[in-house]
Amino acid sequence: MVHASAQSIEISGNVQDNSGFPIPGVNVIVKNSTKGTVTDFDGNFTLSNVEIGSTLTFSYIGYVTQEVIVSSNAQLNVKLEEDIAKLDEVVVIGYGTQTKKEITGAVSVVGPETIEKLKPTRIEQALQGQVAGVNITTNSGSPGAGSTISIRGVSTNGDSRPLILVDGNVVEDLSVINPSDIQSINILKDATAGIYGVRAANGVILITTKTGRKAMPLTIEYNAWGGFQQTTRKIPVLNATEYAVIVNEAYAAAGSTPPFSDLSSLGIGTDWQDEVFESAPVFNHNISFRGGGEKSTYSYSSSFLTQDGIVGGKKSNFSRFTNAATYNLDFLDNFKFKSGLTLTRTKKNNLPESTLGSVLFNALNMDPTKAVRDSNDEFTLANGLGAEVVNPLAQIANTFNRNKVMKLNGFAGLSYNFLDHFTAEANIQFNYSEVDTYRYDPEDFYGTGKVFNTFTSEVFEGFDIFRDYTFDGFIKYENTFNDDHKLNVLLGTSVFKTTGVFSGRIGRDFRDNNPTSARVDLALDQEDIFEERGSNPKFDGRLLSYFARLQYDYKGKYLLSAVIRRDGSTRFGPGNKFGYFPSGSLGWVISDEEFMGDSNFFDLLKLRASYGILGNDRIGDYRFVSLLTGEGTYFFGGNDAENEVFGKATGGIANPQIKWEKQKTIDVGVDMRILNNKVNITADYFNRRTEDLLVSPQVSGLLGTGAAPVVNAGIVENKGFEFAIGYSDTLGEEFKFNINYNITGLKNEVVSVSGEGEFLEGGAFGISQPEISRMEAGFPLGYFIGYKTDGVFQTQDEVNNAAVTDIATQPGDLKFVDQNNDGVIDLDDRVNLGNPLPDATMGLNISFDYKQFDFSAYAFASIGNEIVRNYERNQQLVNKPIWYLDRWTGSGSTNAAPRQTIGTSPNTLFSDFYVEDGSFVRLQNVQLGYTFSSDNENPIFDQFRLYVSANNLFTLTEYRGYDPTAGTGAPIGGGIDQGIYPSASTFLLGINVKF
Repeated sequence: MVHASAQSIEISGNVQDNSGFPIPGVNVIVKNSTKGTVTDFDGNFTLSNVEIGSTLTFSYIGYVTQEVIVSSNAQLNVKLEEDIAKLDEVVVIGYGTQTKKEITGAVSVVGPETIEKLKPTRIEQALQGQVAGVNITTNSGSPGAGSTISIRGVSTNGDSRPLILVDGNVVEDLSVINPSDIQSINILKDATAGIYGVRAANGVILITTKTGRKAMPLTIEYNAWGGFQQTTRKIPVLNATEYAVIVNEAYAAAGSTPPFSDLSSLGIGTDWQDEVFESAPVFNHNISFRGGGEKSTYSYSSSFLTQDGIVGGKKSNFSRFTNAATYNLDFLDNFKFKSGLTLTRTKKNNLPESTLGSVLFNALNMDPTKAVRDSNDEFTLANGLGAEVVNPLAQIANTFNRNKVMKLNGFAGLSYNFLDHFTAEANIQFNYSEVDTYRYDPEDFYGTGKVFNTFTSEVFEGFDIFRDYTFDGFIKYENTFNDDHKLNVLLGTSVFKTTGVFSGRIGRDFRDNNPTSARVDLALDQEDIFEERGSNPKFDGRLLSYFARLQYDYKGKYLLSAVIRRDGSTRFGPGNKFGYFPSGSLGWVISDEEFMGDSNFFDLLKLRASYGILGNDRIGDYRFVSLLTGEGTYFFGGNDAENEVFGKATGGIANPQIKWEKQKTIDVGVDMRILNNKVNITADYFNRRTEDLLVSPQVSGLLGTGAAPVVNAGIVENKGFEFAIGYSDTLGEEFKFNINYNITGLKNEVVSVSGEGEFLEGGAFGISQPEISRMEAGFPLGYFIGYKTDGVFQTQDEVNNAAVTDIATQPGDLKFVDQNNDGVIDLDDRVNLGNPLPDATMGLNISFDYKQFDFSAYAFASIGNEIVRNYERNQQLVNKPIWYLDRWTGSGSTNAAPRQTIGTSPNTLFSDFYVEDGSFVRLQNVQLGYTFSSDNENPIFDQFRLYVSANNLFTLTEYRGYDPTAGTGAPIGGGIDQGIYPSASTFLLGINVKF
């Protein structure tokens, strides 16, 4: 320090952002003077002859300007706060960016702070409850299991997944992305997604990953967290004594001898759920390197995740190893290069789940009077419990099923600015995947008549390769005329190709029953499933698109965007390959109008509206022609295996007239910021009408044909509203808080199917019963159809005077409503019993920072959806949920649950007795963190944060199954619970360190 005079000193210091990164180029000005400087590459600055008591102003684009009064302390360390009101205005849209003020469509943003606090193992978990209109159905709670994402409802009975792009690269499976690498997630929910064409009909999710910035020194960040998981719930079932009482009663009701003569010795018995559930560890490590020079930026990250299952432990383990790198370089001021590469390796061990005969299905139905092992220390057999129910511990021990996946995806692009207002850009993206599947079924005996009994050991080895690439090329023209007219024109083309090659071999009969040596090459009997059965092991699909977009605004107040896209797909015949899909949107920034005056209430008030037609081609390849994709089995010289020959036969019925499925979507919305940008409000009304649905109708098996053809038939409509409000403020100098709430109301309706009175079916219940889910005009897509009950028959007179089924009915049986009053109960009396689609979803997110502490909590609610309870097996000796203790035992005993019997009864027919309210409120995440400060001039680290976190802490619901959030996600057949693997509660301890 050098003193210039008694009142002037030399000031030096350093400027950083909240993360401790130095900020080069910050303007440091002595207020009310021309004296100033800028920070260097390392964020350092020096100013001479600064008077004590004067004010220094620190300003940089995207950060809140800060003023510091000069004291006798000549060394300053200044941290600039991000100006959220400015930063979140820049939003990624199709082939470019816009400020949020300019956007005319329905776009939502999830920032990195949300992802960091949730600590999701998969990205989908960071979207649930954060964005209005986005709903996540967990396909399973097992480690590494995927989810079904729906944006503004389910609009088709086919593939309703949204298009997902990571740094512009199309990604079908989000498991390849490490959530810690994500900078932001933008969701396009209306017609503005049409710029992406054919695959955008169900919305678009744009993910931007973290990278370095120019003039940024090497920054190292290490994140690690670990903890344990446990089940959120066990379904209460009968203990051994209660079970014996119910079984004896059921046998007596059927006139059979009760099997348990001494109940006093049974006690509690075996709790099979306790036996299969366990506390399971989960660990994640991530390290990243980011930085940049004067003309380049770079990043590299590496992460490893390992997660055991709460069922089966290592037998359902999931592990993921990810490496990702980016490099961007400005060759010249107007010539730029960008690139990125991600390598992901995953391994998932699988147990039978979410189906009849799954591990949890067996744990619920297994006889509690049996021990896990018998007197010979062998697994106890499950005799007398039906064909599907086996000892679940034996099932886990004898399951050897794993998938290994290697995925490599990357992108490279060049952009060139010319003639002041033109930019030409070309990008190439690719995905390459290898899927290695192994399954070994050893010789094993689970009990008499079990479908899982294996008398000849068998191995399956599969190896599939998937490739795709996308080329995008476009030219942009951007100019502003007379300071009032801003014009942006985009012209481009896109080419997409995807191919796949499948291989699979089966080996049977090994010299021993040892899983360590079970390989197809060592089997005595070997079979190539594609070669010997004449199946096609390849596929090839392609898209060719041309697009144009015009964006215009006048004085930043009147906004217009128009898009036209021509898409061509190999999935349609020559006359229908190409479709034209226009969309447009308008916006009016009312807060900029003169008549608003100097209102301090509205910081932003914008109205917007959009309409467009988007196409969808997500069906199988070449369904417009006849293919020999079926199997034909012939016998020459004798009807035995030695004379069996596999041949080819026609596959699905051809339909050369199939064409594009079209979605017509309208959105009207308003965006508001008030009270000095402290309150943000967004509200939307939307209507999505999908026409010419690509469906496979039911055909008669008597025709002797293959699979049903694909046809254009049906209309589905989703309409509703979205509302989101957020409030953020600072109290004093050290307490900051945010609270955000969103709600979506949705009505789904099938307007028509292929013809009057026609419907499509799906969804299995029980054994040999009609399918229970339908797509039918006038009802929600995938609604449940079954019998409405009216209590329980109390006396024989009631039975004699009522309409009954053709199954013998007795007092104590369920009473079904005769809907058409024809005196009999048959299939015509089935009615709508609910549907798996919620009427409304809500999210509530709260966070605050006080000094060095930070706290956040996230909750999500789903209201109005139903779930079918289908995890109870109708067999003589299976266990029952505890509510069967309230069964009918005589006239007047109860009107809620039927009698117990091993004889034939109508009580197992699908009715509202098996349908439950699936509404729930879930506390998804609670996190408390503390950031340690360092008083050293040269600290070892820039930031060290320690935190504890709990995910899926509790769920409030009346549903009696494992998990109301889980389901298959199928449009027809979703919402049927067969003992689905529940999402686990997770308790974590983690650190964030930045160097």
